[in-house]
Amino acid sequence: QGRILEKTGLCSQITFGRYVRQGRKLGLDPKLFIQDLQFNKVPVRVYQPKATSDGPRRGILFFHGGGWVFGSLDTYEKVCRYLSRESDSVVVSVQYRLAPEHKYPAAYEDCLSATQHFLQHLQHYGVDPARVTVCGDSAGGNLAAAVSQTLAGSSHLPRLRAQILIYPGLQALDFNLPSYQQNRGVPLLFRERAAFFALLYLNGDALHMQEVLEGSHIPPDMRLKYRKWVSPDNIPEEFKVRGVKPLRPTDFIAEVYETVKRFCEPNLCPLLAEDSVVHQLPESFILTCEYDVLRDDGLLYKKRLEDNGVRVTWYHLEDGFHGIISLYDYCGFSFPSGKRGLDRVVNFLKTL
Repeated sequence: QGRILEKTGLCSQITFGRYVRQGRKLGLDPKLFIQDLQFNKVPVRVYQPKATSDGPRRGILFFHGGGWVFGSLDTYEKVCRYLSRESDSVVVSVQYRLAPEHKYPAAYEDCLSATQHFLQHLQHYGVDPARVTVCGDSAGGNLAAAVSQTLAGSSHLPRLRAQILIYPGLQALDFNLPSYQQNRGVPLLFRERAAFFALLYLNGDALHMQEVLEGSHIPPDMRLKYRKWVSPDNIPEEFKVRGVKPLRPTDFIAEVYETVKRFCEPNLCPLLAEDSVVHQLPESFILTCEYDVLRDDGLLYKKRLEDNGVRVTWYHLEDGFHGIISLYDYCGFSFPSGKRGLDRVVNFLKTL
């Protein structure tokens, strides 16, 4: 549909996609105060439980998914209300700038900036400085991981209590990991789309998508350097039973690398952060779905965190697919496993 509209010049595929995903305006919530504000010029929506509380509450910064290209405060309204109500927490949903109009690092900078502002004004929202968590799904999980890494070494702000990464995208070095091969055609995120979104976020265009999918965009010495972290060898065997074949490495193309070399920056690909950063990270919750090209990004990060002594709670949806959490109570239909995943997140929050 979007493509047809783009060909006729009516509107771009992206505008159409944003329109379809915009979410419905919901009425008042009997249990929550909801207000739209700006934190350091970044639009946010704050959800606060109306019930009186014995003491300061938990705080959650929520970064929405949508490939850095789609998504808004309205799209994730139901998810954020649910998190706030069920875990009795103050939730701050962040409307970061979207690609391709705003390229990397715009989204990351907005999320970091809003988080820093919140951490400096917790008292105002009745939030306990020892219990602030960053949370995001998909591209939002990428942003949560990047913000968490940046703040890990910061001494002048309250330390984050935890990070919650829901099927996060964490690297753009290898689009041929087992989960990429197995789920290449599984909705809601096809393998091609994953590379397409990463390129739109990085460069504002999707040139060289084919070369990036094939892996010609990373120099051999870098591949070697990162192999200890990004490799099928680090994926547990039980995840490789569904048709995976070792692929012949393709030839490196230097000019493609020139256009995408920032893929090696941890603020863009958090899986590539040094151990010295990873071991300072807070307790983590990672949710992965079996039928998801990004499954292995989550598994690889879980291993990195555990290898560095970080406590990880991992929940795997055997029957889950990418994007299932954002479909919670969406236009009246919902997937039981999406609700299960969301409730696991709530249960984890209640332990903090």
